[in-house]
Amino acid sequence: MQKGQLKSHTHHHPIKNSPLDWAMKSKVYYGWIVVLVTALVALYAAGARSSPGVFLLPMQDDTGWSKATLSFAVSIGLVMLGLGGPISGFLIDRHGPRRITLIGLLLTSLSFGVSSLTHTVWQLDLFWGFFSGLGTGLIGSVLGATVAARWFVARRGLVTGIFGASMSAGQLIFVPLLSVLVAQFGWRESSLIIGGLALLLLLPTLFFLKDEPQEVGLLPFGATPGQEQTRNRPDPTVMGKAVRTLDFWLLCATFCVCGATSNGIIGTHFIAHQHDHGIAAGVAAGYLALMGAFNFIGTIASGWLTDRFDPRKLLCTYYIFRGASLFLLPYVESSFGIGVFAVLFGLDYIATVPPTTALVADRFGRANVGTVYGWVFCAHQIGAAVAAWAGGSVRDALGSYALAFLFAGGIALLGGLLSLGIRRVPQPLKA
Repeated sequence: MQKGQLKSHTHHHPIKNSPLDWAMKSKVYYGWIVVLVTALVALYAAGARSSPGVFLLPMQDDTGWSKATLSFAVSIGLVMLGLGGPISGFLIDRHGPRRITLIGLLLTSLSFGVSSLTHTVWQLDLFWGFFSGLGTGLIGSVLGATVAARWFVARRGLVTGIFGASMSAGQLIFVPLLSVLVAQFGWRESSLIIGGLALLLLLPTLFFLKDEPQEVGLLPFGATPGQEQTRNRPDPTVMGKAVRTLDFWLLCATFCVCGATSNGIIGTHFIAHQHDHGIAAGVAAGYLALMGAFNFIGTIASGWLTDRFDPRKLLCTYYIFRGASLFLLPYVESSFGIGVFAVLFGLDYIATVPPTTALVADRFGRANVGTVYGWVFCAHQIGAAVAAWAGGSVRDALGSYALAFLFAGGIALLGGLLSLGIRRVPQPLKA
């Protein structure tokens, strides 16, 4: 009997000789197959969201719009990516991950396809910003957090780390790939390709992504029948209670800092910053991909560490390390120095995700992870959006990104201190 399997199966009977039937006959716990599909979706979502950093200079050359104008559209996308989190969490907690993932993939495909036809600023803001952000938000970080909470009791930190690593892999794969595609075909054709990839992911999602273990007659991995015969249902009033706690706002504040100092300032402006220092866009994209490679390692390691150490202390360490890296970036100009920065910053890029998710689950309950983490993730993206817009504005006004990077380093140090104030032990939530 597989670990986590129910003694008595549910009445679900997969179609004979279907892909699901084949998967169920394997000796691998089915939750790992769900992890694989979710990881592919997370990889795609992160890759699609990395496109602004690659497209920024080609779009400026093609349209003549300023960095501030383009950064504003990026900011809209990041805000909607954030708002997509609580929307996704709310819908997933009530309708399951499978349906919401299918909707998110379709919306993302449509938004990138239409973006390729954009010729006015309002179209850019609407399709490249609003709808692409919402689509990727539905299939972004909250999906992984919810799948980890539903399918795993043991190894949950590791699974969350795998999803974070998949997001890193998205950057690792997409940044250099899109750089080549943009150089060969242009940013518009590259947008069409991004949209087409979302359609390809519909099939594995349709066949293999299941909402919860009970749907295929299993228990969460590491659970006993007495613990998990019936999955705890989400508390529909949890957010009204959560917003009355200091812990929720500390989680939001620290993750807001994470978004500002990663996706916002580095993800959007790193290539343009390197271009200012005479480094070709393709070479800078390579450094960003290197960052993604070490982020892959760092996030999996963070998941492993989260299963073993206090996540609050891990967060404090990550943010302080990140702040120090950002303070140094404006003064690093040699190829060797930039490579070292890419390695060190990459190890820490989204290593914050596993401990943050663990704290949400510990503090507010596994059944409420989708909803509560959705709003925490929204704060992450608001920070990213502000930093993306502010970075472009600072560059246009001062001719340099230095002040933006120094400010980002300062708030990273603050985020590290705030993380120590989060309570880990579950507390009664007042209605």
